[in-house]
Amino acid sequence: MDIDLIFKVGAIGIVVAVFNQILSKTGRDEQAMFVTLTGVIVVMALIVGMMNDLFTEVKSIFNLY
Repeated sequence: MDIDLIFKVGAIGIVVAVFNQILSKTGRDEQAMFVTLTGVIVVMALIVGMMNDLFTEVKSIFNLY
């Protein structure tokens, strides 16, 4: 696992949390929810990409083509 991915997920989490708090305090709860949802989708896309690399590596190690 690459340490850069952990830093990316952490940075996305911090940015989403800040924007969520700002939007919630100004009374824009719907937009705060969309910011949170967007952050979750971006992190899931990163994780799916890494899972694809993992499965490709496992297939190549065990010659499952």
